[in-house]
Amino acid sequence: MSRNSILNERHRALGSRLDGDTWNDMPVPWSYDTNPDDEVVAVRSRAGLYDISALNIVNVSGPDAEKAVDQLVARDITKLKPGHSLLAAELNEAGAICDDIMVIRDSATAFRLSHGTGATKENLAKIAQGLNVKVEPDLDVHILSLQGPKSVEILGPLLDFDLKSLAYFQHKPAKLFGKDIYIARGGYAGELGYEVYCREQDAVQVWDGIMKAGEPFGVIAASWNSLDLTRIEAGLLFFPSEMVEGDTTPWEVNMGWGVDIDKPGDYIGKAAVLASRGKERFRQIGLICRAATAVEAGAGIYMDSKQVGVVTSAAYSRYLMQSLALAHIAPEFAKTGTAVEIRGKTASCQAYVAPIPFYDPLRLRTHPKEKV
Repeated sequence: MSRNSILNERHRALGSRLDGDTWNDMPVPWSYDTNPDDEVVAVRSRAGLYDISALNIVNVSGPDAEKAVDQLVARDITKLKPGHSLLAAELNEAGAICDDIMVIRDSATAFRLSHGTGATKENLAKIAQGLNVKVEPDLDVHILSLQGPKSVEILGPLLDFDLKSLAYFQHKPAKLFGKDIYIARGGYAGELGYEVYCREQDAVQVWDGIMKAGEPFGVIAASWNSLDLTRIEAGLLFFPSEMVEGDTTPWEVNMGWGVDIDKPGDYIGKAAVLASRGKERFRQIGLICRAATAVEAGAGIYMDSKQVGVVTSAAYSRYLMQSLALAHIAPEFAKTGTAVEIRGKTASCQAYVAPIPFYDPLRLRTHPKEKV
């Protein structure tokens, strides 16, 4: 079923043709008239506003809501408090990652699930059978993501509570420009940032209000191409780009944090994923590529004449002045500094294994030692 953001006219006015690939059946603004590299600079130094309404949001509520969500993911949802969120591994029966998912808990019996293009819909439908739970896709919600170091200064004065008190992965209901919203601290750019959840009918007013409030701080609208650049710089995974094998386990992509080893309850793929621990076929790594452009996703990684890995995502970062890649490589070659060759269909180059994230390696932007 096709969906559309109510903000499409704003995107067209900014230069987006909205005629590229859709995501979750929604046209998205992959580009604006502004240069995506300039948008990255704005996000890193000031703030950029993204429309990420193409995310799938599913409301799960009722007496058995906690039980249903706990069976869906590999983290212990019974420990998640209202007003908090978490990322988790969602698996198939073989223990392989099958979607991006964030679990948002609003109350003892109400959750929102934010997910991508994977199997959440099907998995949740199976789990819900026989349980006292209501599962409803939210086709009305719009999500605006303000990312950058100035985001708290822009949004803070507009809210009726101290925004600096909102911790990473916390959220709360609030009023913004007189409209009912949820505001959450988080994002996909590796920056201090906030996500505003609002109704479709309110989204244009909220977008325009944030842009106006941000004018003195140099806020700009930012495209999805710049969002992909920032997430690669920050070493953030994307399903299915970083799960190219189709049977990728959490352990192989440094996502062990998404599995609670001692979780008492059952969940999809539990036995298989626990059995696969310690049997990793490859490692998720970063590569610094000796090239003046982005290398190709899908390019092979070679040591001498032997292929030892594959590039999963890549970008040229003008902000870092480096050609970056996220990749899978055989465990024995995953050591930082290992020299490799990347061979694509149109070009080849030398590269070396580098720690990720490439940008803000201590993640002090998203997890500052002191409150923002």
